Amino acid sequence: MDAISLIVRSIFVDNMIFAYFLGMCSFLAVSRNVKTALGLGIAVTFVLVITVPVNFLLENYVLKAGALSWLGEEFADVDLSVFSLLIFIAIIASIVQLVEMIIERFSPSLYASLGIFLPLIAVNCSILGGSLFMQQRQFANIGMATAYGFGSGIGWLLAIVGLAAIREKLEYSHVPKPLKGLGITFIVTALMAIGFMSFSGINI
Repeated sequence: MDAISLIVRSIFVDNMIFAYFLGMCSFLAVSRNVKTALGLGIAVTFVLVITVPVNFLLENYVLKAGALSWLGEEFADVDLSVFSLLIFIAIIASIVQLVEMIIERFSPSLYASLGIFLPLIAVNCSILGGSLFMQQRQFANIGMATAYGFGSGIGWLLAIVGLAAIREKLEYSHVPKPLKGLGITFIVTALMAIGFMSFSGINI
C-alpha cells in the first residue's frame, strides 16, 4: 500500500516537471507530437526504473558511511559518499547508452525522431533528480526506491504526452502571432503546472 501511495504521489504531487521543473529542455523540445513524446517518455521511465534502484543499492551497500561494513569490521568507518554524484551519473550514462542501442535496433524511426535528445537523457536532470531525491528521502528498501523511480517516470511521461497533445491541437487553433511557438508552450506548461498543484492538497 505504501508503494502505491508513493507511485501516485510521484506522478501527481511530486511531478518532476510540474513540481520541480526538472528535464524542461527535452520536455519542451520533443513535445511537438504525441508519438515522439510517448517514445521519449517511455525511455525516460525505463531509465528511471533501472537507475533509481541500482543507485539505491550502491548508496546503501557501497557509498554511504558504514555501508561497507558487510565486508568486515575494518570497513565499518569507510565513507565513500563523496563519490555519490559521480557514480550516479556513470550508472545513468550506461543505462542511457543501452536504451539508445535498443531503440536504434528495434525502432529506427523513433530513433531518428528523437535525434540528439535521446543521448541527452544521460544529462536529463529529472533522471539524476530521481536518484538524488531517493538519496535524500532514504527509502526503507529497494521496492520503495523502484516504486519511486516508476512513479517519477510515469509522471514525466504523462506531462510530456499531455503537452504534446495540446501542442498538436494548437496547430489548428488561432494563436496570436507573438505567442506562436515557445510563447504559448510556456503558458500552457504553466497552466498545466497550476492544475497539478491541486493534487498537493490530497493526503496520500
